[in-house]
Amino acid sequence: MRAIVYTRYGSPSEVLELKEVEKPTPNDEEVLVRILASSINDGDKSLIRGSPFIARFSSGLLRPKYRIPGGDIAGRVEAVGGNVKRFQPGDEVFGDLGASGFGAYAEYVAAPETELALKPVNLTHAEAAAFPQYALVALQGLRDKGQIQLGHKVLINGASGGVGTFAVQIAKSFGAEVTGVCSTRNLELVRSIGADYVIDYTKEDFAKGEQRYDLILDSVANRSLSDYRGALSPEGSYVAVAFNLNALIMGPLTSREGGQKMTQLSHEPSVDDLVYVKGLVEAGKVRPVIDRSFPLEEVVEAFRYFVEGHPSGKVVITMGDEAGEEANQRG
Repeated sequence: MRAIVYTRYGSPSEVLELKEVEKPTPNDEEVLVRILASSINDGDKSLIRGSPFIARFSSGLLRPKYRIPGGDIAGRVEAVGGNVKRFQPGDEVFGDLGASGFGAYAEYVAAPETELALKPVNLTHAEAAAFPQYALVALQGLRDKGQIQLGHKVLINGASGGVGTFAVQIAKSFGAEVTGVCSTRNLELVRSIGADYVIDYTKEDFAKGEQRYDLILDSVANRSLSDYRGALSPEGSYVAVAFNLNALIMGPLTSREGGQKMTQLSHEPSVDDLVYVKGLVEAGKVRPVIDRSFPLEEVVEAFRYFVEGHPSGKVVITMGDEAGEEANQRG
């Protein structure tokens, strides 16, 4: 099978190679999935670069532990192990392989059945592949860390990005009043996915406005903690979903019981949460925003666009003609 392989840390353009590798064989607890689509997340970029260095404690200190990167998958079950109960050949699935060895940038993967859920029936594989990691980051940041409630005033900093586009819609599904922060070119996009108010950061500074928010979900981490504090209500919560060292170290020290809370999210793959998101998708409450799709052989170019192109929503990788045709038909 074809796969994107790397054996050393560095820039994607320098270390990623398209190679023929052995097709995996599932063990008794695994499912063999023919991958039809994947997507790019910030975590994939960090995995390949080995940066920040702290990430290497789980991915390999001196060299990558996992030869094939990529976490998000959508595809079709081709075979199942002897103990697999939840799936059968032909099932269409999606999932986040970040806790089970990655391997999404390939034509096949053997994945634990506990990492997968049935794909939403109203999505193509390319659309489904946009969801797993970033939708769960948004959900866990809003619901678990942010304790979002009906009627909360919620600010999404970075509302047009991969996490932000999911966060706007998920926050609305909880009955929140949502303000999205983005650039001029993305104002209409953020309005179209449900934001009640949109702030153009090139013209207006949310930290200097009079509005105070019950919850700020930050996918950019481009302001000081004092700026975020100033925009919060007295008992509001700030949740960094982009890596924010100040929030990680100082947040717990400066959070007060009954007062403002400053936290950093460490996302956890969760099939239960994936099924929850699937329900939102099938109910028409959340849809993916896909900026561009690239075939597997153009992964290097896809990463270049992900880093330099400031994509709105997700960048998707398709494997084979079937997924590519789906993406073209829906795109």
